[in-house]
Amino acid sequence: MKIRTLLMGAVAMTAFAPTAFADGHTGERGRDGQLNIIYWQAPSILNPFLSGGTKDLESASLVIEPLGRYDETGALVAYLAAEIPTVENGGVSADLKSITWKLQEGLLWSDGTPVTSADIKFTAEYCMHPEGGCAQASKFDGVTAVDAIDDLTVKVTFSDAKPNPYGPFMGAQSPIIQAAQFANCLGAKAPECTDANFMPIGTGPFMVTDFRPNDVIQMEANPNYRDPMKPAFASVNFKGGGDATAAGRAVLETGEYDYAWNLQLAPDVLAKMAEAGKGVPISAFGTLVERLEMNLTNPSPDLPEGERATIAHPHPFLSDFNVRKALSMAIDRPLLVEVGYGQAGRPTCNLVPAPALYASDNEECLTQDLDGAKALLDEAGWVDSDGDGVRDKDGVKLAILYQTSTNAVRQDFQALIKDWWNQIGVEVELRNLDASVFFGGDPGSPDTFQKFYADVEMYANNFDGTDPQAYLSAYRCGGEPKPSSQWQGENINRFCDPAYDALLDELSRTGELSKRGDIAKQLNNMITRDTMTIVPLVDRGRVSGASVTLGGVILNTWDSELWNIADWYRIQ
Repeated sequence: MKIRTLLMGAVAMTAFAPTAFADGHTGERGRDGQLNIIYWQAPSILNPFLSGGTKDLESASLVIEPLGRYDETGALVAYLAAEIPTVENGGVSADLKSITWKLQEGLLWSDGTPVTSADIKFTAEYCMHPEGGCAQASKFDGVTAVDAIDDLTVKVTFSDAKPNPYGPFMGAQSPIIQAAQFANCLGAKAPECTDANFMPIGTGPFMVTDFRPNDVIQMEANPNYRDPMKPAFASVNFKGGGDATAAGRAVLETGEYDYAWNLQLAPDVLAKMAEAGKGVPISAFGTLVERLEMNLTNPSPDLPEGERATIAHPHPFLSDFNVRKALSMAIDRPLLVEVGYGQAGRPTCNLVPAPALYASDNEECLTQDLDGAKALLDEAGWVDSDGDGVRDKDGVKLAILYQTSTNAVRQDFQALIKDWWNQIGVEVELRNLDASVFFGGDPGSPDTFQKFYADVEMYANNFDGTDPQAYLSAYRCGGEPKPSSQWQGENINRFCDPAYDALLDELSRTGELSKRGDIAKQLNNMITRDTMTIVPLVDRGRVSGASVTLGGVILNTWDSELWNIADWYRIQ
């Protein structure tokens, strides 16, 4: 398949406005009063460019929007753009080195000022600034220029042919921010712009009226939203914090809230809650993978601040592939699924479990092998030399600090994995941290997943859209969090392999669909099976809860879960 043909058909029939109410529900904006949402991971910032946390991306998606989104099938849908650019409609150049976006006419920011191409150009400058530590920098991989052609038109130019040019300005991870509001927030100043980061001026269906980080957000319907009949709700009470159990009860049992995100609860617990009849669990599969990240750098507190967990100091034992491999072999993934997710989970060895085109056939990790893990460590020279039950080598003990966010399922996983690792001679200390802090991205906090002041950490992440190029690009050399980037960056485990980077470059030049799939599988295997720097555990179905009185909800695993909130309404 030729690249031009690919792009002509890839987005056919997707350049349409966001869906209308499913049952024809119409009326005036704000007619349905208040919408109550609960995320047990509380948002800490409303600027996706300064946080990779899902709770921050999704809460911000009510306010700031991209040019296009991915719908529930992964198809591209125009939002602020008039249409999705393709080769066929002339929006993507024949040589695949540029894409030209056109804004809808008459768009306004919530403050009543016009949205123009200058805002799009500024957004690129903001994220691409070398001192900014943009959490979404991989979205702009290969971009050499972003030019405003006229007030409504912007052209993005790439250094090489870009078969998938929908990185910048697509999906919840790459929205448009207002140039006027963020003008003095470039580079190292970005984290200092508290007002802009907490209360961004947007184009979305809602606008922020009050934001208390790690607690609650109050929003009102945007009076300048482009559809005069939307949103149906006049206000949003976006509550954060607590835990998945309390969030589930608040929707499914008591009806206090209308929508609860990410209900990581045992299947029988969810079923029992739903018996109350106030709400229903909803689920869908996508690319969300619960994984272990192996720190390839030394997180020891004995190191000077500024050098701890940086590439200046390799990890004393996780730098050994045999150790990482043995830790993976000791894990019973099917049991983790049974305990934590039931029908909403599948054991996996892949960081990219979907779509099928990009999913490797790697399955060797699916069978637990405790004896094999012990033998591998023996062969590598990691033995219990002093009889204390903990393996060691050259004076270094296999003693792991294993951290994750506070969550019932994750604590169950920690307990099981600790026991398995103990059985192969590894000492394990468990630590769980408040999710709002762990995923918060505060450069001054020692407890963020980016700073990684532990040996192993566990969390889940995914990519929007259906192409994993930007997601896999996160593990490029130099993309790791570090002091010079305000501890922002997507290469969490500090992996670096020039061969991996070369394959990424090849992927960026390849347009034939089957070949893109083959390269993506190789990249997946390099960071999982071949190096075990990432140890995938569970391919998680997204499970949330919705009130029986809430209409228009379409669960989406390819973009923000709240992607179509403008279409939600109260069932009378």
